[in-house]
Amino acid sequence: MEIPAINLKAIVLVHWLLTVWGCMAWLPSSFAWGNFSVFAIGVWAIAQRDSIDAVLMFLMGMTVTILTDIIHFGIYYPLNDFAAERGRDVFRFSAGMAILSLLLKPASCFFVYQMYRERGGDYNVNFDLETSVDSRCTTDSADSAFIGRRY
Repeated sequence: MEIPAINLKAIVLVHWLLTVWGCMAWLPSSFAWGNFSVFAIGVWAIAQRDSIDAVLMFLMGMTVTILTDIIHFGIYYPLNDFAAERGRDVFRFSAGMAILSLLLKPASCFFVYQMYRERGGDYNVNFDLETSVDSRCTTDSADSAFIGRRY
């Protein structure tokens, strides 16, 4: 099964729109600043099609905003309803769009990672502990210069 190609412009546009709608009623300015800063990096990744760094920074920013969005929702989600009916409707819409943006971010990160790989990025995490232990136990040429030297 082949992974569908999603355009980076579509990802940035959808998350930008959902963030604008999410900031309408109840989220603080730190939510907006964090997300819109990441979208600015996304625009940079769109403008420079061959930049691996721009896509990697956008990917890392999206993953960080997943955590910060969860923190914002946990701290700022109001316990009481708004008094007026109109205010309650705006709050529900705003909260729904912010939550939808958060739910779509892991899928967006997956597609941005695929774009990163297509642009030539290779981010492999390797925890090969035996090789690192062996490399510390071997002597370097600087160490061998001191062997046999009399003080």
